[in-house]
Amino acid sequence: MKKLGLCFLILIILIGSLAGCKSQKNDESGTLDEAKKLEKVTLILDWLPNTNHTGIYTALEKGYFAQEGLEVEIIQPQEGDVNALVGAGKGDFGISFQEQVTMARCAKNPIPIKAIAAIIQHNTSGFASPVEKGIKTPKDFEGKKYGSWGTDLERAFLKTLMEKEGADFNKLEILDIASYDFFTSVTKDVDFQWIFYGWDGIAAEVKNFPINFIKLQDVDPQLDFYTPVIITNEKLINDNPEMIKKFLRAVSKGYEFAIENPDESVEYLLKYAPETDRKIAVASQKYLAGEYKKGVDRWGEMKLEVWERFGDWMYKNGLLESKFDAKEAFTNEFLPEK
Repeated sequence: MKKLGLCFLILIILIGSLAGCKSQKNDESGTLDEAKKLEKVTLILDWLPNTNHTGIYTALEKGYFAQEGLEVEIIQPQEGDVNALVGAGKGDFGISFQEQVTMARCAKNPIPIKAIAAIIQHNTSGFASPVEKGIKTPKDFEGKKYGSWGTDLERAFLKTLMEKEGADFNKLEILDIASYDFFTSVTKDVDFQWIFYGWDGIAAEVKNFPINFIKLQDVDPQLDFYTPVIITNEKLINDNPEMIKKFLRAVSKGYEFAIENPDESVEYLLKYAPETDRKIAVASQKYLAGEYKKGVDRWGEMKLEVWERFGDWMYKNGLLESKFDAKEAFTNEFLPEK
C-alpha cells in the first residue's frame, strides 16, 4: 500500500509538471502570437536623434507603441528628402517642419503629405552671435557677415527682420558655410548664424559661451510657426486612420512623460544617440520640457491661424509656387482626446 501511495504521488507530480509545461508553452506561444500581431510602422527622422525626438524614443522604450499593437522602426535619413519619402509611402511617418510641409504642398508637383502633430508649440529659432560682436537688434546686421545654410527661407527671414527695423538688407554679407557648426563658424568666419535655441542656445549656456539671441517671433509674430512637426501621407490617412490614432496615442504619452520627467526621458534618447554630449542633452531636455506644449492643454495641437499666417508670409516673400490652402496642410483629428 505504501508503494502504491508513493507511485500515486509521483504520478500526480508528473501530471502537474506536464500541465505546467503545457501552460508555459501556451503562454510563450501566446506571447509569440502577440508579437506576430504587431503592426509594423516606420518613422523617418529629419536628422540625427536629438531632444526634439525624445518623446518618440520614450514611447519606444516604455512600450507605449507595443501597447497599441505597433512595432515602430525609427530610421535616420540616409538620402532623399523626408517629405518626398513619406509622400511616396516609403515611410509611414516622418519628422518635418511647417515651412517644408507648406512648400511641399505648393510645389509644381505637390507632395501629398499632411502634418498630424506639432512637436513644439512655438518657433524657438533665431539669430545668434557672440556677445562681443555687438549684434543686439536686426539693425545691427548691417555691415556684418552672416553664415548661411544656403536657403531662400533664411534670406527672407533676414530681409523681413531688417526691413522691420529700418535696416538695409543690401548691407549684409551672406556666406554659405553649411558644413560648419555654430561655434566654429562665429569664431572663425562670420558674425552670426540662424540657430534653434533648444540646442545651440542651450549648448552656449553649457559651454559658457555668451551670446546675443534675437528670436524671430519676438521681432515679427508672423514668424512663430510649428517646427518640427510629425507628418504622414494622405494615402495612409485614407487607408488606415486607426493606425495613425494608435501611433499618436503612444507618441503623445511619450512626450507627456518627457514633460514630467526630463531627466529620465533623456536617458531613453541617449541610449540611441550615445555620441551626444550628455550635459547639453540634459539641459536641452529640461528646456524643451517647457516648450513641447507651451500655451496649450493637449500635446501636438495645431491652430489654423498659425498655418495661415506663416503661409501668407511665405507666399508674399516668393517662397511658394502657388497659393497655400492651410486647411489641407494639417489636422488634429488623430490626436488623443484630452
